[in-house]
Amino acid sequence: MKRLFIIMAVMLSSIGISAQNDKFGVWHSIEVDKKINKKFTVGFDGEMRMLQGHTSRWSAGVSATYKFTKWLKASAGYSLLRDKNERYSCDYTRNGFIDEEKRASYWGNRHRFNVSLTGEVRVGRFDISLRERWQYTYRPEKTVTRTVSEREYLNPDGTEWEENVYDEEKTYRGKGKNVLRSRLQVSYDIRKCPIEPYANGELYNAWNIYKVRYTVGADWKINKQNTLGVSYKFQDMRGSNDDDLEPDLHVLGLSYKYKF
Repeated sequence: MKRLFIIMAVMLSSIGISAQNDKFGVWHSIEVDKKINKKFTVGFDGEMRMLQGHTSRWSAGVSATYKFTKWLKASAGYSLLRDKNERYSCDYTRNGFIDEEKRASYWGNRHRFNVSLTGEVRVGRFDISLRERWQYTYRPEKTVTRTVSEREYLNPDGTEWEENVYDEEKTYRGKGKNVLRSRLQVSYDIRKCPIEPYANGELYNAWNIYKVRYTVGADWKINKQNTLGVSYKFQDMRGSNDDDLEPDLHVLGLSYKYKF
């Protein structure tokens, strides 16, 4: 317990310093796993994400895992995501003296499917794993009301203008996206200690690497059924991605797992 509190204090201190310039989020997750036999396990999970103190996403999912050997397993799953979207665009035409801003804020659903293959080896007290995951996400078509602010300049020097603000309907077309997620993780089994620290890095590849996540954390195994986890995650956005609309982000993760 003492070591867990030290890890949490270090993570929270790091987040507090780093989040001065970047955005900060808190992700809460809960997972329930049912072992059908020695090789087959089914699971249910839920997650709530908060960004800058406001709820930004809910999700619920189901999964199934099959263990081929001690070092190789495969899994498949589906998740329903409901997230908040912030859309903004600005059109500026100097010659025509038109300045136009369009803003929309709305909640929408996404459907996500994934298939994973994970290999794991043990070196001393270290566990090293590599997970390759194909992920497909579909965002259904959505019609929303957005606010348009249109400014028309009355003279060339831009000192006089007329501004018109109105609402209009905008339909965002349905869109699907394939992503390959590659995660390398190292964990350490501390002798006679229920706490297991770990670190990982994950690449998100959709014809180019547009996002990288780095994570350090620890899981506290209370007993055979219950596990609590805490982690710090840094999300580095490398390129544009209209499906997720995520910023560079510092994240505190809190998790609970139940096995039966």
